[in-house]
Amino acid sequence: MSVSKEIKYFLINSVLSSVIYFLLNLYTKTIHVHLENAEMVLKHAENGGRVIIGVWHQRFFGGFFVPPMFDLTPCIMVSQSRDGDFISRIVQKIGWKPVRGSSSRGGKQALRAMIEGLRKDPIGVHIVDGPNGPPRVIKPGLLALARDADALIVLGLVSYEKAWKANSWDRFMVPKPFSQILVRFGSTFLVPEKMNDDEFESLRKKVEDTLIREQQEAHHFWDK
Repeated sequence: MSVSKEIKYFLINSVLSSVIYFLLNLYTKTIHVHLENAEMVLKHAENGGRVIIGVWHQRFFGGFFVPPMFDLTPCIMVSQSRDGDFISRIVQKIGWKPVRGSSSRGGKQALRAMIEGLRKDPIGVHIVDGPNGPPRVIKPGLLALARDADALIVLGLVSYEKAWKANSWDRFMVPKPFSQILVRFGSTFLVPEKMNDDEFESLRKKVEDTLIREQQEAHHFWDK
């Protein structure tokens, strides 16, 4: 790589990430967050358990600024790409512990790193249909991670009062300033240590169907 590109890369990662973090902080101060069932997750962790929160890629932005509310440093998988370098710096400033890898690149190493991360900080987040979809299809990595880390799966449900939608594969959503967000912790699942392929797929589909249903139910929060 040329010197000019290295300088550009350094500026993007070191300077621009700090600027964006500052702007995000200002922006999130305009957002009101409703939290539901957080005590269930915290109590499980306080009692020595581990938790993996599964959330759709479309909705994960709404949960970015939750960790500082509880003085937590949950781990989250971030792509090994150059874009991932940039995102990793920002989420680390917010209070997350980025683990590098994805289902398409460095997946096995990231899985091991996530397990190690959960041994130090008992709460982690897994974007269940990322990084490239298909949307609303849970990939096997969620169950494999929960099984190998001996962690409880908790469904993470995020709903926006008002939001912008991107023209992306999952119609990624960003809440509008001065609006409200619901972050609800839903159903829980334990993954047995030993399952055959059919049992594994049956549980994966059950978790997927439940997340689809409970995410739809979370939309009705704004009907009150």
